[in-house]
Amino acid sequence: MQSRFATVAAQPLFVLLWSSAFIAGVIGVGAAPPLFVLFVRFAVAGVLLTAYAFIARVTWPHGGQLRHVLVAGLLMQMVQFGAFYTAMAEHVSAAVIALVQGLNPVVIALCAGLIGEVVTMRQWFGFGIGGVGVALAVFDQSHFSLTGLLLCVVGLLGLSIGTVYQKRFTPAVDPRAATALHVVISAPIAGALAWLSSQVHVSDAGRFAGSLIWMVLVNSMAAFLLLNAMLRRWDATRVGKLFFATPAVTAILAWLLIDQPLRPLTVAGLAVGLVGLVFAARKPTASPVIRRQPVPVPR
Repeated sequence: MQSRFATVAAQPLFVLLWSSAFIAGVIGVGAAPPLFVLFVRFAVAGVLLTAYAFIARVTWPHGGQLRHVLVAGLLMQMVQFGAFYTAMAEHVSAAVIALVQGLNPVVIALCAGLIGEVVTMRQWFGFGIGGVGVALAVFDQSHFSLTGLLLCVVGLLGLSIGTVYQKRFTPAVDPRAATALHVVISAPIAGALAWLSSQVHVSDAGRFAGSLIWMVLVNSMAAFLLLNAMLRRWDATRVGKLFFATPAVTAILAWLLIDQPLRPLTVAGLAVGLVGLVFAARKPTASPVIRRQPVPVPR
């Protein structure tokens, strides 16, 4: 009973935690350059997650498995958030970034064959509807640059390819070890890029500290531990479909908390995207298994 409750609760909890990252990101990038925000986020989260993993005595990957974990981490952390946070600095709204990221299930579905998963026609139909919803909502947002939109696409590819890569090459790695290694490998790269681009300063210490506390404890730790745990237990397509729900939640949170507008066409696109989620979530009924009676062997 508890296991079933945890399974049901994990999905909406993940959507809420993941959606809040966009709000915290907008606040953080408004107080400091995006790469510096990422560096501090990864560095603090790396220390805390590594300490937690050692206390929990998790089994650490090694050899080729370790290399695969690091590659997945760079894609899911450095590439994804480096692109998304830089897009925020280009004045792309939280809702738009979440909406572009909402195409994550479609990209995962395109790669599903690489990890031995089958996508049904019903699910493809759902992905298509979800993609139309994302396109409608993005079309309604006109106050951002083409560079910002391209950065969103790069972030989307980082998350999607990283998810498929992780499911393909490191399915048995403990999610606590994987999450710690993901941010540990990303921190020095973010720091080096911030230093080389002279993005090492803070304009609003209060907002910077508040957003980082949320991003580290809730987004880097809780959300990714939950994501990696779900990827270990469920197929990548089932996990990926949750990203169709994050745009709607993000748009509502952005409207309530940071006064970003919620336009009619955006609402329509979000609604269409949720319809796609419903179709993408449904799986075909398994065909009944016909048990053959054993043929008697003459004695």
